[in-house]
Amino acid sequence: LIVLDITLPKLDGISLCRKLRTQGVSVPILMLTARDGADDIVAGLDAGADDYVAKPYKLKELLARIRALLRRGNFCLSPVMEWENLQLDPNSCQVTYEDRPLHLTPKEYRLLELLLRHGSCVLSRSQILDNLWSFYDPPEEDAVKALVKRLRQKLKASGAPDDFVMTAYGLGYHLKQYSSDRQLCRGKVPSYAASA
Repeated sequence: LIVLDITLPKLDGISLCRKLRTQGVSVPILMLTARDGADDIVAGLDAGADDYVAKPYKLKELLARIRALLRRGNFCLSPVMEWENLQLDPNSCQVTYEDRPLHLTPKEYRLLELLLRHGSCVLSRSQILDNLWSFYDPPEEDAVKALVKRLRQKLKASGAPDDFVMTAYGLGYHLKQYSSDRQLCRGKVPSYAASA
């Protein structure tokens, strides 16, 4: 269980909640904050919080809400994500291409997962920076470009085509859409029946 306040020193709780959900974190999140406006509550729940409690609160009620969230218990496992012959299992953090394992660094893995969650939609450099680097881990210049290059090399070494991760010049990066009758990606990303 994660308990979040909206007012945090570096990143507000709503943005942190949204970031956690984007990264596939499925642990229950309880927002516990002094902000009790309807807009704040809606923003917190829409960002992915499972419950929202405004201060002042009664301890008995808070504990009951926590117990209710924990009772939901068996948090559903994230489904395996697929794109053509690539599979990423968020539960085991295993990546394969045509059943051959890819040995990725944590950042390479997170970049690939982020690309899979967005499919053929373009991810800007700033979106990648926001999701993969933190205030305490500032990126070096051209960090995104270098990371994409390393990921492409490892994908190619596993048999993926050179253009598996495509560059939208001046915009960012995305996965190539392939013509296929099969479901290309599962999980939080919509299925694509892509045309050539």
